[in-house]
This record gives sequence, C-alpha cells and structure tokens, in this order.
Amino acid sequence: MHGTSLTELIEERLAEARDHHSGRSASTVHGGHEHSLRQTLIALAEGHVLGEHESPREATLQVLRGRVRVATAGDTWEGEASDFLVIPPERHDLSALTDCAVLLTVALHPGA
Repeated sequence: MHGTSLTELIEERLAEARDHHSGRSASTVHGGHEHSLRQTLIALAEGHVLGEHESPREATLQVLRGRVRVATAGDTWEGEASDFLVIPPERHDLSALTDCAVLLTVALHPGA
C-alpha cells in the first residue's frame, strides 16, 4: 500500500508554479502506461492559464485548493475547493482565479 500527502504535494507544486515562468507545475499522483487510470495534481499560480486543449475521453477535475474557471467555446464553470467537475468532451482551458491546485483524473482506455 502506498499513500501520498496531497497537502504536502500541493505546497510543493504551488511553490514551483509561483517560481516558474509558465505559472504551473504538475505531478502524477497515480497511474501511467501500466494503469487504466491516471491522476495528476496540477498547480497554477493566480492569473495563469492552462491554454485551450482537447478533452481526454473521460476525465474529472476536483478542486483541492483555490478557485478555477474551466471554459469551452460555449460554456464556463467556476469552482473552488471541494468542487467536482466532469470535464466536457470538447476543447477547453483552465484558468487560475487564485493560486490553485486541482486533481485531474483521466481514464486511459486500451491503446490510449
């Protein structure tokens, strides 16, 4: 059995995000090619954006700290700590309204 302190990981990633020109930092919490599930902690410094990108086949986003906005061409969702979103199956971006950390969970299908 292997556990991870999300609190410590959030602090580490936020510090790194604040110091990096992109304003972001991420690390895989669980998963990879040998798993059917991948969970990634993403930290964004306030005002930074993870630019528009394709949606994974199946994915969710849990806000662990701060406030975020997810925007598609036709819709916007704002969330804060403890909010949960099923990511829409279309191009979208993620904006940090405050320093934030989210847990992205993606189902990896065979051959993905």
